[in-house]
Amino acid sequence: MYEPAAGHGLPHDPFNAIVGPRPIGWVGTEDKQGRRNLAPYSFFNAFNYVPPIVGFASIGEKDSVSNARATGAFTWNLATRPLAEAMNATSVAAPHGVDEFALAGLSTAPSRMIGPPRVAASPVSFECRVSQIIRLQGADGEPVDSWLVLGEVVVVHIDERLLVDGVYDTAAADPILRGGGAADYFRITAQERFQMRRPSQ
Repeated sequence: MYEPAAGHGLPHDPFNAIVGPRPIGWVGTEDKQGRRNLAPYSFFNAFNYVPPIVGFASIGEKDSVSNARATGAFTWNLATRPLAEAMNATSVAAPHGVDEFALAGLSTAPSRMIGPPRVAASPVSFECRVSQIIRLQGADGEPVDSWLVLGEVVVVHIDERLLVDGVYDTAAADPILRGGGAADYFRITAQERFQMRRPSQ
């Protein structure tokens, strides 16, 4: 047992390993001048069905946050095992204005309803319009240097090979998820699948 405010006393903070593995928010944005940015966020998830809303949290107001604030849009791109090294390359702390798409050798695909581009090689991507940007705060009401960016998904792009009889096959996409520690990731495979239906009333 430990109190986070007093420190964990361990070689690595276990918090993000306990809350995991987590989907990766591989977020594409551009600034008002059209300069592109691509960055992965391990604090990412879906928050609503109708309308579909996803969000990512950034520790510090990084380019993804400021670009989303300025343009009102971002893309989410599925990080897969074949794209893992490229995704990791985009996590570099590059100066403002550096194009991480180009840095990682990734081709872009145009979005249909928003400005920021998508990762062309990603089998699934969302076009999102910003719905809220919230500065997080502690239980004491004091603001912290973290920002939650929520966006409504307005277009979904899916590689048709991932649709089996019209149903999306999660494992076939070979997604990767962020674990804990300094470098742990996990894969979703068909071998690990099990089914459990919700109890009826």
